[in-house]
Amino acid sequence: MERRKVLVVDDEERMRKLVRDFLVKKDFQVVEAGDGEEAIDLFFTDKKIDLVILDVMMPKMNGWEVLETIRKYSKVPVILLTAKAEERDELRGFDLGVDEYITKPFSPKILVARVEALLRRTVGDQSDVLDVGGIRINKAAHTVIIDGKSLDLSFKEFELLTYFVENQGIALSRETILNHVWNYNYFGDARTIDTHVKKLRSKMGEKGDYIKTVWGMGYKFEVDQ
Repeated sequence: MERRKVLVVDDEERMRKLVRDFLVKKDFQVVEAGDGEEAIDLFFTDKKIDLVILDVMMPKMNGWEVLETIRKYSKVPVILLTAKAEERDELRGFDLGVDEYITKPFSPKILVARVEALLRRTVGDQSDVLDVGGIRINKAAHTVIIDGKSLDLSFKEFELLTYFVENQGIALSRETILNHVWNYNYFGDARTIDTHVKKLRSKMGEKGDYIKTVWGMGYKFEVDQ
């Protein structure tokens, strides 16, 4: 079974090391970020992050802003760590969609126990269904419904649309798309992407406009406001 991956975000290196060491002992993979901007970059680059442990007070982007950004695109479990113990701060965290709230100082063993409990509760609960801009993708059933109507897609068209939706707002190069949707052992021409995108846009009707061309690079999925 693949080890679960946790993103630990804190501007204090000592704190990151403390949390990382306890998580690694429990056989978790750990990736780290020292500020909010780095956390966002890591989160949207690494698609296999199972849980985020997030400090509130950080430079560049604080924990509230990071949480708000993540929640626009993902239901991944988030634990907020903070030195602030006021009720209004906890309520703000829950309003923004945090799953657990732990005040500093804390017991690393208790933190790891919370991580394990949270992952047990949420396993299989996130990412099976993607719902955005009138498009509903059920990854388990391999179905796509647009504005209530079922869409007939080939296997690769389905995977391509799912990849676009999971990376909405991010400009993706043709090489990146080939590597993730066709895997690294696919030696086809990048024009394969263009052909599939053309077919996909056609089948999606007006929703096909969500797949934007990024000239000289590739594509980006973006829902029009």
